[in-house]
Amino acid sequence: MIDNVYMIGTYSTRFQKWPDKSGKDLTRDALVGVLQDAQLDGAGVVESAYFSNCGMGTIWGQDMVRGHCMFAPMVEEGLFSERVPIVNVEGACASGSMAFHLAWKDILSGVHEVSLAMGMDKFYHPDTQRVLTAFENGIDREDKDRLIGEYRAVADACGQEFQFGTNRTIFMDTYAMQACWHMWKWGTTQRQIAVGASKNHYNGSLNPKAQYQFEVPVEKVLADYMVSYPMTRSMCAPIGDGAAAAILCSETFFNKLPRAVRERSIKVCASVLSSGKHRPISDPGLSKWAADRAYHMAGLGPQDIHVAEVHDATSFCEIYQAEMMGFCPIGEGGKFIESGATMIDGKIPINTSGGLVSKGHPIGATGLSMIYEIATQLRKEAGPRQVKDARIGLVENGGGVISVEEMACGVTILEKSPH
Repeated sequence: MIDNVYMIGTYSTRFQKWPDKSGKDLTRDALVGVLQDAQLDGAGVVESAYFSNCGMGTIWGQDMVRGHCMFAPMVEEGLFSERVPIVNVEGACASGSMAFHLAWKDILSGVHEVSLAMGMDKFYHPDTQRVLTAFENGIDREDKDRLIGEYRAVADACGQEFQFGTNRTIFMDTYAMQACWHMWKWGTTQRQIAVGASKNHYNGSLNPKAQYQFEVPVEKVLADYMVSYPMTRSMCAPIGDGAAAAILCSETFFNKLPRAVRERSIKVCASVLSSGKHRPISDPGLSKWAADRAYHMAGLGPQDIHVAEVHDATSFCEIYQAEMMGFCPIGEGGKFIESGATMIDGKIPINTSGGLVSKGHPIGATGLSMIYEIATQLRKEAGPRQVKDARIGLVENGGGVISVEEMACGVTILEKSPH
C-alpha cells in the first residue's frame, strides 16, 4: 500500500454554453491544461485514466466507449499514450468525484504511479427535451411511481403540492420539496435560501471560470422567475458545457518531481463514496455518512476545514449540506448561511467558486471542477476570492435521486502539501 497520494495537476475549462466546441475539443482543452499544470508530458507518463460523463448517450448518441472516443484523436496526435486503460465512469452528478476516487485507489493500491481523472459534458442542445430526458436518467425510471409517491407524502406532511410533469426537471422539483419540508420542520425561509444564492453569484462574479459572472442581489433572487417553489431561477444551476481534470501520483513518483511542482501539490487526505437508499426525510442523508467516514480517514473534523465546495444544484442544497458536513447543527443551516458564516471571509467559506448556481453544472465535469476550486484555494491562487490561510478543504458532490436523497455521493478532503 502507498502511504500518500498527491494531486500534482488540476484544471477546469470555463463552464458555459460552448456551441462551437465538441466534446473532443473540451476534453482536449482539459487534458492540455492539466498536463501543463502538472508540468508533465501525457505521452508515456499517465498510466490509467477514468472518464466521467453523463449526457453523451441521450443527448449526442454516444452510449458506449465514451472516453475512448474522446481520447482517440489525442492518442493519434501523441498527446496521450497508446494502450492506456480508459475506464468510463457514470454516477449522475457525482460522476466526477467517482472518477477521482478510482484514480486515487489506483495509486493507493500501488497498481499505478500516475492516474488521470477527467470529466466532460455538453448539456447545451437546441432540443430541450433531450436535455430533460438526460436529467431524468438520474432516477430509477422503472420505479418512478414510487419516487413520486414518496414526494407526495413529503408534500402532504408540510402542506405543499408536489409538482412534476412535462417540460419540468424532476431534480428541481424534488430539491424544492426537500426545501419545503426543511422550511416546515426547522423554520428555514425562502429569504435564507436567496441569501445563499446571492452570495454564490457574488463569488461567481470573481471567478473567470464561472458560467455566470455577475452579482444578483437578494431581492432580485427572490423576484426572479419561479422554477419550483421555493426555488427561483437564480437559485438553480444552469445548463452548460465544460471539462475538468486532475492528475494523481504516488509518493515515489512525487519525490522525483521538480520542486516547483511539489510545492503546488495537494495531498489527498480522504476520498469516500456512498450510495443512497429509501429513507424517511427526517433521517440524515448519505452525504453525512460519507463526510463522517472522510473525517475519520483524514483524522480531522468539521472544525479543521478551512474552505468547502458543496453540491448546490439548488441553493437550498448548500443549507442542507452545511448541516450534513457538520459545519452547523442540523436544522440551523438557514440561519448559518444568513449569518454570513459561509462568505469568503466567514467562519467556513463555502462555494467560493460561485457554486453550481453560478459556476455552472456540466454534470460529468462538476465534481472535478469542485476539486479544482479547492486546489486553487489551497495553492493561494484564487485572486479576489482567496480564502485567507486556507490549508485544508472539502468537496461534497452528490448525484441522482432515490427517495429523499441522492443516489450517489462523494466526499473528498484535500490538504496543501508541506513540501
